[in-house]
Order: sequence, then structure tokens, then C-alpha cells
Amino acid sequence: LGYVWRLLVFFVGSALCIGIVIPYNDPTLLAILGGDMGGSGTGAASPYVIAMQRLKISGLPHLVNALIMTSIFSAGNGLLYSAARTLHGMSLEGHAPRIFAHCTKKGVPIWALCFSLCFCLLAFLQVKSSSAVVMTYLVDLITCCQMLNYGFTALTYRHFFAALKKQGISRDTLPYKGRFQPYTSYLAMGGTLFMLLAAGYDVFLKGGWSVMWFFLTYAMIGLFIIMFLFWKLVFNSTYIRPGSADLSLGGLREEIDAYETTFVRRDPGRVGRVLNKVFE
Repeated sequence: LGYVWRLLVFFVGSALCIGIVIPYNDPTLLAILGGDMGGSGTGAASPYVIAMQRLKISGLPHLVNALIMTSIFSAGNGLLYSAARTLHGMSLEGHAPRIFAHCTKKGVPIWALCFSLCFCLLAFLQVKSSSAVVMTYLVDLITCCQMLNYGFTALTYRHFFAALKKQGISRDTLPYKGRFQPYTSYLAMGGTLFMLLAAGYDVFLKGGWSVMWFFLTYAMIGLFIIMFLFWKLVFNSTYIRPGSADLSLGGLREEIDAYETTFVRRDPGRVGRVLNKVFE
């Protein structure tokens, strides 16, 4: 659980500190975000950079920019891995073209990786101001998709929790057991739903109505419902109700557990052990 405390200290703690230093109506921040000052869409718009500039310590803003770049690289690397593996898994299950199931000798889903890499080219939309507007639209749509992912991840866990309980499997046998379940999953679902519905509250305020922003904020919710119903009706697939999932995976669970028990990890070496201590 050490990573949980690191997340709380570095992310929540730093956000709290920045919120104390930079108010919501900070003139520099509003000028950059409003387009009155250069730097919109770059690291200059980060409250962290603005806070370092206020301290008037030479080099700190550049250091923060460098840290932001490393964070972007790390996040991009992780998301690219997730996208490629998700597409590969969908192909194996028949939900995506079979070409994405192909792997190299080292187990890399090369075609799924190349397809996922193509979306990275969308970053070049930021080069020109007119195309940057399109990039903003895409970011809003993706943000809504991510919120839906979080919500349905919590719903999936609720189904998993019910299946464990119905099949008499103790959560103590799992490698990790979260506290306060299943109540925290309910909290996650409720919080995500609230954020989805409240994300575009400003379009309902007097003088704030915009068809474009209403569409960008709420269209993905309707699109998801349509795609869900389309898949269920066209392919006649059944909905796995809470508690009815086969956690034995058709008898494969014992083989998987036995393999993981006998799996011998490769020694990372002295340098690898030091790096693991630092980053794990």
C-alpha cells in the first residue's frame, strides 16, 4: 500500500499547496487560459509553473517544465501500452479485426501497437491555432470517455464482488484486498455519475447555452448507450448479472494459479534493484 500514500502526498498534497498559492481568479492563469497571453495549451498554463515564477527563483519554472515532460512521457507510455493490449485482447475475443491479434516472437502485439501509435499524431493539431480548437474538442470527448471508463470499472468490480460472495470465495485469498468494499465502489459510481452530469452545468446557466459544448459534454453518454444496445441486439449477447460470473474461468483458474506459483522472476541485477527501490 506504499504507492497509495505516495499518490496522496505527491498528487493530492501538491495540488493542495498549489491551490493555496494560486487562486482560481489568478490574473496570469486567466490570461493564459483566455488567450490574452501566450502559452495556452503549453506548460506555461500550468499552475505549478506560475507558482514557481511567483517564487522568483531562477531555474525553477524550467525544472517544473522538465518534470511535466517526464510525467507526460510516463503517462503516454502507460496509456499506449494499455491501448495496444486492449486492442489485442479485443481481437482475441473477436471484437476487433484479427490482424491485431498478431504478436512478434517476443510477444509484442505489433499491429495493435502501430494502430495505437497513429493516434499520437493528433498531438500535431496543437501546432496551429485553428486546428488546436479541434484538439480541444477531442480532449473533451476523451475526458467524458475516461469518466465512463472509471464508472463502469467500479460497476464491474461490484459484479466481481457479488460473484465472490455468491461462490464462497474469500477476498483474503486475493493478492490485494481493498478496504470498505463494496461501499467505496458505490461511492465511485455515484461520484463518477455526478461528475458526468455536472461537467457541463455552465451551459444551463443564463447566457451560457452552447449547442457545441452541450454536445461535447454529453454526447458520449448517449453514444455509449446506443452502442451498448446495438451490440446486445445485433449480436444477441447476454448480460452477465451480478454474482453469476464464472470466476473459475472454465477450470483454467487452477492452471493459472499453478503457473504463477512456479514462475521464477529474473534477477534484475544490482542496478535494477536500486531502481525498483526508488520507483516502486
